[in-house]
Amino acid sequence: MDDDILMRIEKPARYIGNEVNSVMKDKEHVAVRFAMCFPDVYEIGMSHLGIQILYGMLNEWNDVWCERVYSPWVDLDRLMREKHIPLFALESQEPVRDMDFLGITIQYEMCYTNILQILDLAQIPLSAKERGEDVPIVIGGGPCCYNPEPIAEFFDLFYIGEGETQYRPLLDWYVENHAAGGTRHDFLRGAAKIPGIYVPQFYEECYREDGTVSGRKKRYEELPDRIRKELVTDMTEAYYPLKPVVPFIKVTQDRVVLEIQRGCIRGCRFCQAGQLYRPVRERGVEKLKQYAAALLANTGHEEISLSSLSSSDYSDLNGLLDFLIDDCGRRKINISLPSLRIDAFSLDVMSKVQDVKKSSLTFAPEAGSQRLRDVINKGLTEEVILKGASLAFAGGWTRVKLYFMLGLPTETEEDIRGIGELSNKIAAAFFETVPKEKRVNGRVQIVVSTSFFIPKPFTPFQWAPMCTREAFLDKAYLTRQGITAQLNQKSIKYNWHEADVSVLEGVFARGDRRVSQVIRRAYEKGCLFDSWSEYFHNDVWLSCFAECGLDIGFYTTRERAEDEIFPWDFIDCGVTKPFLLREWKKAQAGEVSPNCREQCQGCGASRFGTGICPGGAQEA
Repeated sequence: MDDDILMRIEKPARYIGNEVNSVMKDKEHVAVRFAMCFPDVYEIGMSHLGIQILYGMLNEWNDVWCERVYSPWVDLDRLMREKHIPLFALESQEPVRDMDFLGITIQYEMCYTNILQILDLAQIPLSAKERGEDVPIVIGGGPCCYNPEPIAEFFDLFYIGEGETQYRPLLDWYVENHAAGGTRHDFLRGAAKIPGIYVPQFYEECYREDGTVSGRKKRYEELPDRIRKELVTDMTEAYYPLKPVVPFIKVTQDRVVLEIQRGCIRGCRFCQAGQLYRPVRERGVEKLKQYAAALLANTGHEEISLSSLSSSDYSDLNGLLDFLIDDCGRRKINISLPSLRIDAFSLDVMSKVQDVKKSSLTFAPEAGSQRLRDVINKGLTEEVILKGASLAFAGGWTRVKLYFMLGLPTETEEDIRGIGELSNKIAAAFFETVPKEKRVNGRVQIVVSTSFFIPKPFTPFQWAPMCTREAFLDKAYLTRQGITAQLNQKSIKYNWHEADVSVLEGVFARGDRRVSQVIRRAYEKGCLFDSWSEYFHNDVWLSCFAECGLDIGFYTTRERAEDEIFPWDFIDCGVTKPFLLREWKKAQAGEVSPNCREQCQGCGASRFGTGICPGGAQEA
């Protein structure tokens, strides 16, 4: 791109490369060139830890050069099409089409049209079956690949699970096949035998007359019937990038990220990540101390964030924090602690790292009543929530963010009104805890946010029906009514998510291969950056479903039979379907399950022989 184009677009630094710690290699001295893509704008993609891990790991290998690619924003997208500029990698500024691999991480469903943008701008045929020998192998990874069927048409293969384990064997096979004069088809057939690798074009999805999946047919007998996820068994010794790329411009997560563990012990029934990343595996605290020092030295960042699904559950959090507080305090480095639970321990931790500036605290009760919190197995009582809030107010916090979900299974009007009632009780706890003379800003600020429940694969709620758009909006209206009826309503602000987007996400989450034709048609009609509200066009999506003859309600509002075959059942994510069904039935009965450290529930993850369940308890 010349200077004229750079001067005509917003934030040209998104596209020029050469950031601190970016990797340059001589392309003549590598065997494999790999373009690693996050299909959203640069600022979002640069904040993703998974990309940094794979980018660093692949570039550690002398025979591989991994470069980065992000979705061009709408201004550059338009210019690239006008001037026929092919999509390029940041490091070399060379066309993605010239690479050996295009790897796309898929973190959320609403980026699906952006995946087609990437392929289109890179001049790669959208359908995998249309690709010849002259274009890269397109590989997908990330949590959305645990149901890859709605986008299966667009990928040559999917990597199911954590990326640290099988990329070396996969790339070695690519080099071997190329040296032997093998074809693209030969490579894919061999790759399908590597653990965790799924080649969708070698399988056919079959349907019953009612539209449900009846089974799958294999193209070759040697292909596996099920694809078992890959996971890291030793987190302490696993690769971690100590020289992450530092952007020139401000990005969403502008800080050092220290991943302390993977997995979660809690077992919330709506949470997909809590099931996919089982079992819980921790990084050793001494290794984390080394990493923290190196990361800060190599980046110049002024903040460090601890990354996990539930930081409070890390077994040596106190030891790690004591080190960080001492080390970072001397260097004026801020410490960020997301994913903490609302309890005395967490608030004590927060007070240690926020002695000067008391930023807002975030709690996620998820449901307004104790009955519904038991249904979703949240493991939080109202007593714990109010006690935690009181301790926070006594510690100097005056702003609280509360996250809830609307449309959860078995939800009643009473549960919804409970959101306003609980928010009011938290506000009252402030006035009861903080004397009038110490109320700096007069009153507490409580921000209530609701999202709409979306049933996800590999959760106990994968059988649950989802609400319609109209039902979601009715629930949001009832929530607002419940809040405005409270005594402390002036202290409470209410925000809610967009219902149209949630419904579409629900289709993509549990969809089958037929959904791909809708995605393709929507892209051809101009849909792009669907996760950005200003670019989301629900009317276009609705017309595409109608043109393709697919019923949205079939994928969203329909309750699944216990024995229904799901499009994702061929994937083994560790937790078993019988376990998830038991949890679904316990949810309907309002029964709570203990967390993994209290009592094993026999989910099946002990088969991996690592983490907190190294082959001990077996599947029940």
